[in-house]
Amino acid sequence: MTLSPERTLPTRDEIFAAHEGGKLSTGLATPLRDARDLAIAYTPGVADVSRAIAADPALARRYTWTDRLVAVVSDGTAVLGLGDIGPRASLPVMEGKSALFKTFGELDSIPLVLDTTDVDEIVETLVRLRPSFGAVNLEDVAAPRCFELERKLIEALDCPVMHDDQHGTAIVLLAAVKGACAATGRDLAGLRTVISGAGAAGVACARILLAAGASDVVVLDSRGVIDTARGGEKGALAAETNPRGVTGGIAEAMRGADVFVGLSSATLPEELLATMAPDPFVFALSNPDPEIHPSAAGRYASVVATGRSDFPNQINNVLAFPGVFRGALDAGARRITEAMKLAAAEAIFSVATDDLAVDRIVPSPFDPRVAPEVAAAVAQAWAAGSTGSDRR
Repeated sequence: MTLSPERTLPTRDEIFAAHEGGKLSTGLATPLRDARDLAIAYTPGVADVSRAIAADPALARRYTWTDRLVAVVSDGTAVLGLGDIGPRASLPVMEGKSALFKTFGELDSIPLVLDTTDVDEIVETLVRLRPSFGAVNLEDVAAPRCFELERKLIEALDCPVMHDDQHGTAIVLLAAVKGACAATGRDLAGLRTVISGAGAAGVACARILLAAGASDVVVLDSRGVIDTARGGEKGALAAETNPRGVTGGIAEAMRGADVFVGLSSATLPEELLATMAPDPFVFALSNPDPEIHPSAAGRYASVVATGRSDFPNQINNVLAFPGVFRGALDAGARRITEAMKLAAAEAIFSVATDDLAVDRIVPSPFDPRVAPEVAAAVAQAWAAGSTGSDRR
C-alpha cells in the first residue's frame, strides 16, 4: 500500500494561541435587546416557566437546555497518551471535546473535571448534578476503574452514559474494519484479529468485533495473551476470545493474523508484519506515536490506519460520539445499548461506501452526512429495542 505524504501540522505557537482563554464560551439562543426581552428571559416572565416545570418536571426537556446538554466528565487519569495528569491539565482536552460536540453534533456540552478518583464520589456528584444535563460522556478515565464507573453511572442515572474511550473507539474501529473488508473483498467472520492492549479501548473493540460477527479475536497486554486467570474485565474477555488457544506474546499472536489493532502504545517490530497472513490490515491507533510508522506498515499491509490526521484512514472518535449522543437524545433514550453502537458503526460504514478505497475506509470527520446518519441510525435502533418504560 502506498501512502500519501504527511499533511502539514500546526506549529506550537498556533496551538497555544488557539487555546488562550480557553476554547469555549456561552451564547444566547434568545437575544436580550430591550426591557421586554429581559422580562421574557428573566423576571417576571421566567417565573411562569419555572412554575410549569415544578408542576410537570418533564417540561424541563422542552423549556431548558438540558435535553441538548452533554456533560463531558473526566478525572484526568488517562488523558490522551499523557497518562494521569490530573483534572486541571485534562481540561483543555474536555473543552476540545465540547467544541466537537457543538461543531459536529449541534449539541451543547459542558466540561466537568473532578478532583477525585473515587468511583462512588464521582457517581454521587453526577447524580446530584443530574437536573443540569441530559447525558454523560465519560472521558480519559483510567482502566480498570473506567469499567466500574460506567456501569455504576448507567445504573444510577436515567440518561445516556457512554465512556467514549471505550465505545467511541470501538464503533469507529468496527466501521473501519468493515470498510477495509469491503475495499479488499474480504469477510469479517473469516479474519484472525490481534488486539494489542487490554485497557478500556481494547476490551470494547474486542467485544464489538465479536458482536458484529468476528470469530477469531486474540487480545494481549504487556504480559502476553490474556487468559481467564487474570480476573476482572480481562478474565471475562479471555473467556469470550482466543478460540485457538494462542499462548505467549505478540510474536505468537501475530503469526498468521489478518488484522492487527494497536491500542497500547507498545512498539510493533516491523519483522512481525512479515509473519502475518498475506495483505493484512494494520490499525496502529496509539497517539501521538503509532505502534509502527505507517510507511513501514504499508510495505506489508493492504490497509493501514492510524489515529492521526496527517495520514490516510484516521480512526477518529469524532465520527461516532456526536451522532451517538445526538441520536440518543433525539430518541429520549435512557441508555446507549449495544444495538445502538452497532447501528452507529454501520451508519459510518454506509457513508464511506460512496467513496471507498484502501486509503478511504472511513469518511472524513468533516463529511456533513456522518453525524446525521449516525444519529438517525442510533435513534432508530433505540426505538426498535426499547419499551415505553425505557423512555425518559
